[in-house]
Amino acid sequence: MNELVIVGAGGFARETAQAVRDAGEVKLLGHLDDNADLHGTDVDGVPVLGGCDLVHDLAEARVVICVGNPRDYAARARLVRRFGLPEGRYATVVHPTAVVSATSEVGPGSVLLAHCVLTAAVRVGAHVAVMPQVVLTHDDVVEDYATLTSGVRLGGGARLERGAYVGSGALVREGTTVGAWSQIGMGSAVLGDVPPGEIWVGSPARRLRAAGEPALNELANRTVGGPLT
Repeated sequence: MNELVIVGAGGFARETAQAVRDAGEVKLLGHLDDNADLHGTDVDGVPVLGGCDLVHDLAEARVVICVGNPRDYAARARLVRRFGLPEGRYATVVHPTAVVSATSEVGPGSVLLAHCVLTAAVRVGAHVAVMPQVVLTHDDVVEDYATLTSGVRLGGGARLERGAYVGSGALVREGTTVGAWSQIGMGSAVLGDVPPGEIWVGSPARRLRAAGEPALNELANRTVGGPLT
């Protein structure tokens, strides 16, 4: 499989498309998006081929899912369930300016954009979004579906649990855990563990409120172990 389709046509998807073109290693077929108004159009010169379920018709192409925003950062997880694709269909996209050490690993479906750094023994799971200029230091663990937006810094041995979202410029202290499907506000300084399913903001970061419904649904689904419909 030397062809790729990107699910989504928004900002994250466009940045990923640019990373793919900059790397020049695979043929980018286009975007898939459920917004019918985009079908048949071009986004930054890349065609929008049709709806997301075309991934099943384009069986020879690999896939990367590039959707989600601070109001609904669980969207990638829902699409992975919806598609039901084998793990081998998912590509890992790494911008050529990103630095990934030989002792670090990045899972399928994840995207590392420009000037990211993974220093030593960093583990990044599947379908993780790592935006430009993120720094992950020694022994950090980033679980599946997490999102790290531009300029985030994690101290050594920090952990982002499944689906955690960290806003632009936030700092996470070494050895600290951000709980599953929690959200950290931009510019926050996380000095202690954050429980699952909460929004924390400020410096030092403090609880603001419970996370939004999509994230809480994912957290509840994970707790009981059953799939969402």
